[in-house]
Amino acid sequence: MPAVVARRGGHSPPLNKCLLILRGLFGKGKVKMMNVVTELQDAGQPVSVGLNAASLPSLDEMTIRIKDTMGETWLAWQYRETIMPLRTRSFHLPVPARGQVRIEIQHTLLGLELKIGKQRVFCPDLATARYLAVWARLGCTAVAVPYDITRISRLADELESAWQRILLLISHLAAERTESFRSRLRAQIILNLRREIHEIGAGSAVPNFKQTTSQRAPVV
Repeated sequence: MPAVVARRGGHSPPLNKCLLILRGLFGKGKVKMMNVVTELQDAGQPVSVGLNAASLPSLDEMTIRIKDTMGETWLAWQYRETIMPLRTRSFHLPVPARGQVRIEIQHTLLGLELKIGKQRVFCPDLATARYLAVWARLGCTAVAVPYDITRISRLADELESAWQRILLLISHLAAERTESFRSRLRAQIILNLRREIHEIGAGSAVPNFKQTTSQRAPVV
């Protein structure tokens, strides 16, 4: 078994306490070595285990790996390259500045509503509600919505698929990490996406239409 070295630093517990915890776990044989090291690292404990420490990527490294794996399906890439070139209008989403809220699509007597926490947003159709729900889950307060409603359904399909793929990558690539690490990884990915969408912007409130008028030749 490789030696475990827990160093003091920051808010780490005393060295003797760490060693006693590890000794008790290994003595009972209920927890594998790598699981213990993973839990300590995910909790912010400075632990080194020979060459095994290099096999555990950091939160930032895991975020970059997922973004690179997504490639052109990365939500911010699709927003910039696929949605923004279209004729769009900006739409405000009543997303709270802090904290996570439940996002639901509800069918009411008055039509479809996107429920964001306690706030309700009326949507003309299901495709628009699905499209807006993706950005609401990321905490975006303003996004561009295609003016041509026939395009929204396909875009909603692609965005929902991309979001589900991100969740699958988190579960797959961080399968050996703790639930706390996976939650922090998901939160960081959402934060990065929200920042990228904010930097791209939501466009103008009213779509720009090209106005071409034909003028009659003057009568001489």
